[in-house]
Amino acid sequence: MMIELESVNKIYNQGQPNEVQALYDVDLVIEANSMVCLRGASGSGKSTLLSIIGCILPPTSGRATVAGKQLSRLPDRFMTIHRRQTIGFIFQQFNILPDLTVQENISLPLLPLGVSPEERRMRAKVLIERLGISHRQNFPAGQISGGELQRVAIARALINDQPIILADEPTAHLDTKLSKEFLQIMVDLKKTGKTIIIASHDPLVTEKPEIDRIIDVTDGRVDVS
Repeated sequence: MMIELESVNKIYNQGQPNEVQALYDVDLVIEANSMVCLRGASGSGKSTLLSIIGCILPPTSGRATVAGKQLSRLPDRFMTIHRRQTIGFIFQQFNILPDLTVQENISLPLLPLGVSPEERRMRAKVLIERLGISHRQNFPAGQISGGELQRVAIARALINDQPIILADEPTAHLDTKLSKEFLQIMVDLKKTGKTIIIASHDPLVTEKPEIDRIIDVTDGRVDVS
């Protein structure tokens, strides 16, 4: 298995007057090379769940194991290293730096890893060609279209060849055509052996035949169908 959560709880501001419990006793197993959807309304807890799976947040209690590492036992520095090696994250708002070129944005996650400039360019070039944005590689990212930005975000998530790809509401700002293109890219990535987890309540995602499982998240609790 790739991901296992056992009795995971997440509490923000624990012990404070504004304490909020976001997840309650979550038990979940996600197998490698599967594509699953975390489905739930805004505030349901799915983004918190995605953040724990993505090694961004540790659980308050319970056990979360991602790619063989138990997160609660990892010091912050080692959890950051594990995240860089294991997780590719596609953010809802893309988080692209508009003044950097497409190529520079894509290769950015390699900078903390000490990868040489030439190697960064080579890795970025492979993904740029694969995702059909070669004609934009030297453009400032602030000057390209929304669909092209989405491809830049996908390429950046793949630059270190991480086995797990997470996407948080990836179709929220895309039209139907671009949403379908994004989902096809995810299907193609699954065929290469990636594990894909998409947080979304978009029917285009939840009704996609290639989705292996729907994980419903409601008020911090999960129901696997």
